[in-house]
Amino acid sequence: MSSSSDSLTSPSSAALLDAARTYGTPLYVYDFDIIIKRYRELVEAFPNPAGLRIHYAMKANSNFSILQLMQTLHKDLAGQDDSKAAIPEMCIDCVSPGEVILAMKAGFDSSRLLYTSNNITDREMEIVHDQGVLFNIGSLSRLEKFGEKYPGESVCLRFNPNVVAGENEKVRTGGSKTKFGILLEDIKKVLDIVGKHRLRVVGVHEHTGSGIGSADAIITSVKQLLTVAKREYFPQLSFVDFGGGFKVPFRSSDKRTPIKDIGRKVCAELQRHFEQERQIHGDKAVRLQLRLEPGKWIIAESGSLLVTVNTVKWNKERRIAGTDSGFNHLIRPTLYNAYHHIRNLTADSSDTKPKRERCDVVYDICGNICETGDLFASDRKMKCEIHEGDVLSIDTAGAYGMTMGSIYNLRPLPAEALIRKPLEGNGKRCALIRKRRTFDDIAADVMADSVGQESARKANGRRGDDAGVCGGGIYGTLTSTDTPSCSVM
Repeated sequence: MSSSSDSLTSPSSAALLDAARTYGTPLYVYDFDIIIKRYRELVEAFPNPAGLRIHYAMKANSNFSILQLMQTLHKDLAGQDDSKAAIPEMCIDCVSPGEVILAMKAGFDSSRLLYTSNNITDREMEIVHDQGVLFNIGSLSRLEKFGEKYPGESVCLRFNPNVVAGENEKVRTGGSKTKFGILLEDIKKVLDIVGKHRLRVVGVHEHTGSGIGSADAIITSVKQLLTVAKREYFPQLSFVDFGGGFKVPFRSSDKRTPIKDIGRKVCAELQRHFEQERQIHGDKAVRLQLRLEPGKWIIAESGSLLVTVNTVKWNKERRIAGTDSGFNHLIRPTLYNAYHHIRNLTADSSDTKPKRERCDVVYDICGNICETGDLFASDRKMKCEIHEGDVLSIDTAGAYGMTMGSIYNLRPLPAEALIRKPLEGNGKRCALIRKRRTFDDIAADVMADSVGQESARKANGRRGDDAGVCGGGIYGTLTSTDTPSCSVM
């Protein structure tokens, strides 16, 4: 891995350029070492006496091969580094039945999953319940329906901490203007439903928002949740879940969430809460396990979207660099007005002759989608001129990139590759973990999914509804021998 500035972490330029030359663009590339580093930081920052479970929010990135590696991460790292304590097994936070099914296909046992339901149907509830996964319920209506259907069962409750925080108004999940969570003042209604259906509340949960840099907002949410984490309310309570939302830097001036400071303060609040409970309940008081649900923190910095410039043009006062990707591959700049650092890998390469002179040049870096708002960056100052054929790296794109992608304009999604150290041997290797689909594939999918197109399905040799991503579908594996591989220096 390398840093593109003092505070920005990303895969190395040489490794990315090598991957682009091997697999083409557009291409997502992830560095698994960065994922491990961020996971270790969380584990070491929260030394809770009753234990810690980290549920990776797989909506951030659900690549099947990465999930498989996460599933065995604690085993693969055991004994590799004597100077560091063994890390606990990674768990998963799921938000749809599809995520539950894919996580289990990747090897996660149902006991390592938490299902955070949000405006689900009764059928979705049944599908997830049949898998034996613990529900995290955030509305009185769904809690009532769950209790009627499954009386006496265990459940986790999501509360609204009434704290508004997050880097964009669309990702703030606390306060009065959000759909998420049960109001803290509705605790009496919660207890009535729980009592009526003999439900066993084993966990309470809150999630304030995404991209929270302030320790104050996080600690305030923790304190708010602990007001309902009482034995008198929930005798079977065993854990508290404070969600995720830790900020990662996208600009060189950004400050990441001070995770060690927050970990110390959160554990102090848990200790204080335990002491208060012990004063009331004596030996019956229990220390609560701590759970977290990071997504962006773990995987955002590991990923870069590689694109090739195919058009450079002047539009009066605007210098435009057009690429072979678009907001159907990375929607965050368009949807959230998000900033992503962009490197010109070709211009920075030692192979580029002659070397380009350093000069600040301002560009709009655009995609190939038929929308004016299809921009990766506007008025972006680059270190030198961009030429057609240059490969650009859009960094900190490992989270909410591919998972929010689409085939808008009937353009296929990018391929994906992973850089990682082998379990044995030296150096790193880059392997394809998701194949790039073709325009013919996309057209065939549309035809096969259309009602009355059985003849088209047969003509294209497709299996129809039984063709899933885990059964010979679009996801490759790290052990595949039928795809090229590139060395990483």
